[in-house]
Amino acid sequence: MVSGRQDILLVDGYNMIGAWKELELLKETDLESARDRLLDKLADYQGFSGMQVYVVFDAHQVPGQGAKFTQYKLIVIYTKEKETADECIERLVIDLTKRGRNIYVATSDLVEQHVAFGKGALRISARELFIEIEQNRKEIEQSVKGNPPVKRNPLDGILSLDIKSKLEKLRRGDKE
Repeated sequence: MVSGRQDILLVDGYNMIGAWKELELLKETDLESARDRLLDKLADYQGFSGMQVYVVFDAHQVPGQGAKFTQYKLIVIYTKEKETADECIERLVIDLTKRGRNIYVATSDLVEQHVAFGKGALRISARELFIEIEQNRKEIEQSVKGNPPVKRNPLDGILSLDIKSKLEKLRRGDKE
């Protein structure tokens, strides 16, 4: 987060399920479990990356007003009747871009990628998101095992111990 704004990731839920082999196989026997597994992975990713993640599921052929709720701190949206996930994502891109945030759209639907890009969002394919999530998972595992991952902060090797100490005190809210 360069400017202090929280970046946002909009995920086309069923597109990810169809594109990720593990979830595609699970979907064949239990769609609800595939959705839950996707939400688990995205919740871990959100916690690691610091991005706010919205997951949009296409319910345009299901009667009703749709639904929006929070699960694992993710914002989960089921579209309303006669609305596709693509339409909902496009609407969210427009709304969230107005608030001055960096918006990323995760889908492998090329048309949707182009539309989202045209509205000011950045594109991430299902494959790219999967790779990013797997890399984050490996870093977390290394950290838990006591093998710290390669540091992502390029300033860490440059700052003196005195400056690092002062910054840590600021982070913790210490006055001195």
